[in-house]
Amino acid sequence: MRVFVTGSTGFVGSAVVKELLSAGHNVLGLARSEKGVEQLKSQGAEALYGTIEDLEVLKKGASECDAVIHLAFVHNFDDFAGSCATDRAAITAMGSTLAAAGGDRALVITSGTMGLTHGKLGDEDDLADMTSPLGASRGASEPVCLDFAKHGVRASVVRLPPTTHGPGFSGFMGPFITVALQKSVSAYVGDGQNRWCAGHRDDAAKLYRLAMEKAKPGSIFHAVAEEGVPVKDLATEVGKQLNIPVVSIPPAKVQEHFGWFHFGVVADNMASSVKTSERLGWTPTGSTVIEDVPVIIDYLKSQGA
Repeated sequence: MRVFVTGSTGFVGSAVVKELLSAGHNVLGLARSEKGVEQLKSQGAEALYGTIEDLEVLKKGASECDAVIHLAFVHNFDDFAGSCATDRAAITAMGSTLAAAGGDRALVITSGTMGLTHGKLGDEDDLADMTSPLGASRGASEPVCLDFAKHGVRASVVRLPPTTHGPGFSGFMGPFITVALQKSVSAYVGDGQNRWCAGHRDDAAKLYRLAMEKAKPGSIFHAVAEEGVPVKDLATEVGKQLNIPVVSIPPAKVQEHFGWFHFGVVADNMASSVKTSERLGWTPTGSTVIEDVPVIIDYLKSQGA
């Protein structure tokens, strides 16, 4: 298949491109810089220059391909609602193009388990928690995508865990470790028993490919290998690797210590991937998030964190 991939040069997207090419698919990747164009060419993919705000470019990419895998997202936390509106507009543009083309065309978009109800184990059939700001904003992209199943598109959603990890920034682990490096203590909140689900980016890449190849229209999948890792366990491993103290921060001091990342360090986000494995035959094989802590630390240090 010929696949249009947005976010094709990013942390997860570059792994998706590699996975697709290794499986014999042809890739057209969206790139917003000359460096991105060269990266795609070096992998053996084609490049389409533009951004996800360029709806005509997105329509062009979708019209030239059998499938779309959408990973790009504008991470503007000063206007998160605006970023989510941009995401929905991009999904609508590409989904409409695929629907108009007809045939067996697939649309796979990206969402996150953080949009589910916290404090309980979420699964693939759970809808986003529309009472939470994150669920109501990012989660609103899911029905926009899945609605294209009514128009003949094999539309599906892949939800990434907040700790999608590997040799790179690695979701929540990036700011979590960066604060530890800056403050010379590895901290968790309270008893540290709130949990983050996790999964390796290479396993996520395989899931995107499987969803594109054989997902039933209207499906939701979880790229989750570990249902919930206690944050205290993560802080302990970070402290061990950096040889710094591991400390508990009281809730009243969370924002002072973690800054903008305060919302993440207190999150209790658990999710299952049992139904994903049953429906697609997906089996994660990558390293655990704790095993990847040294790799993430090395990356952050190389970036001057």
